[in-house]
Amino acid sequence: MKNLAEVVRQGVILLDSDSHEMDDVLLDVVEQCVKQELVPASLQERVLEQLRNREALDSTAIGHGVAIPHAYVEGDLHSVVAFVRLKHPIDVRAIDDEPARFLFILIGHTGQVDDHLDMLASIAVAISDNELRFDLLEAETENQIVQAFDRFMQSQRSGIESTAGEFSDELNYTGRPFGGIILDVRRRLPHLASDLTDGLHLKSLTAIVFLYFACLAPAVLFGGLMYEATGGHIGAAEMLVATAGCGIVFALFAGQPLIILGGTGPLLIFTGILYQLCQKLQINFLQTYAWVGLWTAAFTALLGATDASCLIRFFTRFTDEIFAALISLIFIVEAVSRIVGYVNDAHAEELAHDVAFLSLIMAMGTFITAMMLSRFRKSRYLVPQIREFLSDFGPTMAVALMLLFGMLFPDVKPSALKVPDTFGTSSGRPWAISIFDAPIWVWFGAIGPAVLATVLVYLDQNITARLVNSHDHRLQKGSGYHLDLTVVGVLIGCCSIIGLPWLVAATVRSLNHVRALATVEDRITPGGDRRDEIVHVRENRITGFMVHLLIGISLLMLSQLQSVPEAALYGLFLYMGIVSIVGNQLFERAGLWIMDPALYPRTHYTRKVPMQTIHQFTLLQVSCLIVLWIVKVSAAAILFPLFIALLVPGRLLASRFFAAEHLEALDAEQLPEEEESEWI
Repeated sequence: MKNLAEVVRQGVILLDSDSHEMDDVLLDVVEQCVKQELVPASLQERVLEQLRNREALDSTAIGHGVAIPHAYVEGDLHSVVAFVRLKHPIDVRAIDDEPARFLFILIGHTGQVDDHLDMLASIAVAISDNELRFDLLEAETENQIVQAFDRFMQSQRSGIESTAGEFSDELNYTGRPFGGIILDVRRRLPHLASDLTDGLHLKSLTAIVFLYFACLAPAVLFGGLMYEATGGHIGAAEMLVATAGCGIVFALFAGQPLIILGGTGPLLIFTGILYQLCQKLQINFLQTYAWVGLWTAAFTALLGATDASCLIRFFTRFTDEIFAALISLIFIVEAVSRIVGYVNDAHAEELAHDVAFLSLIMAMGTFITAMMLSRFRKSRYLVPQIREFLSDFGPTMAVALMLLFGMLFPDVKPSALKVPDTFGTSSGRPWAISIFDAPIWVWFGAIGPAVLATVLVYLDQNITARLVNSHDHRLQKGSGYHLDLTVVGVLIGCCSIIGLPWLVAATVRSLNHVRALATVEDRITPGGDRRDEIVHVRENRITGFMVHLLIGISLLMLSQLQSVPEAALYGLFLYMGIVSIVGNQLFERAGLWIMDPALYPRTHYTRKVPMQTIHQFTLLQVSCLIVLWIVKVSAAAILFPLFIALLVPGRLLASRFFAAEHLEALDAEQLPEEEESEWI
């Protein structure tokens, strides 16, 4: 492979060319080559004519927004490569419909055709690297352009690829106490400075504002549900305190700061069942809850110290997709039920019709506006910078617009967020729990429920971490499974002794955090379908820290929060649930059941696996999803974590009924290389 860094350094670099036509770009490049004495002035017109003729003959686009115009002329002419980054992408009739943002213009004499073919192949391989394209787009100087190519060439020479989402190295069993934690710390420590500097960007600001509402709404909602499930012992106040405190600590000390901690449906169910058990046994709930939490914290920290997260390597895309689908559906169903509840309450005369109608408009308005603005990146209108801004700020702007819309009707008072009037516990109890006042048998009897809670925390945390660290997200700084699990264990222990809810990695909020920080390109697959592709994520600690700091500050403004209509946040809830299913192949394959067979997308699995096998595999996953949902809402909900764990042997059992090559395609951890480079 040609050394592109050296070739580009010796050639011509034009950044943010303001030309709108290819002909103008070619003219600028040739004039610059003559000015730098890379092309003799006597050959200027001939080179320009050859470049124009080649462009008129056929498109020189190779996909990924890249075109390679080239010209070969007789004469004393050395090989020249000019790199051009266009300020306004130009339509070059590319096979993937991507307008050209980058141009590599090759100039040489007729005897250098073979060398230029080698150069073209090197450029095609390099430009398919998402991280390189991102670096080229972000570079502000010519030297940074050369450095971007140099980093790529170094990675090629050392055999290092951008595979932070793969788990082979990070989930190797060390066999030493705290071995995995030590490796996690060593892996993340070199990135500590960049974890701070990478957060100083406009995209981080949009993520902070969006995630503030995205985390505040579930905290208040789950706090309200927790209040009902625990007889008023734990409510919204405790949930907000736990969300703020645990979120700040996790953002500062976790191995993967993109993970957002929060209350989850499974933990809510478990806590409710524990409360009912305490009622039957006539024992103090908060004292029992504290002992169960302390044992859970000890077991969780022990799992982190003994590299138990290595077992997560037995979980595959099969289990990830089912778990992610379940959590997304919980969000969607909860949001829809709340929104439909406005209509039902109006029919039952429990809610004024104008209040119900305004609430419905605000909820659906938030959802629809957020969806429309988030897709504005693909629009043909306005300039790219404004489209990117509207897309990033879309969810936040949707909430703000609906809040302003509600102010147009001052006499209509929709239901506001249910937060306490003043800072304090929900029941008025002291924050600290006198755990030693519990009967001694409770101290040790709590071990049984703690084992089940530990399994739930372990699965919730690690499966969400797998989803966040997915290869599709192109993360570069590595993960921290063992360290994160240990930090979560310590936080659960701290929360338990002051009666706060236990928090773990929240799937939907974490995935929305990643997408909020992602630079996304609109890709047209070889089959003609459009899909979003993440090319870079700004991995940092600033966004998570600031989001939870703002939630903590909100505890000082509870009266202001009481004026925020909950309907707008339910619309945001629905948006988060819908967006989090993007990229989940389970939903994509389920859609094939009702799709015209002639219009099936051309993906790696539809090309390699018989359609009947695809439908059978999807049916198996959907059946597992239905079973999990039934268990979640049944009297056996306390066994929910065990059923999640059973997905692993279920996947192993599937290998007896599906061919190995078919399972490899359907259950692939990442997009096969041949699909990513099929345009080239």
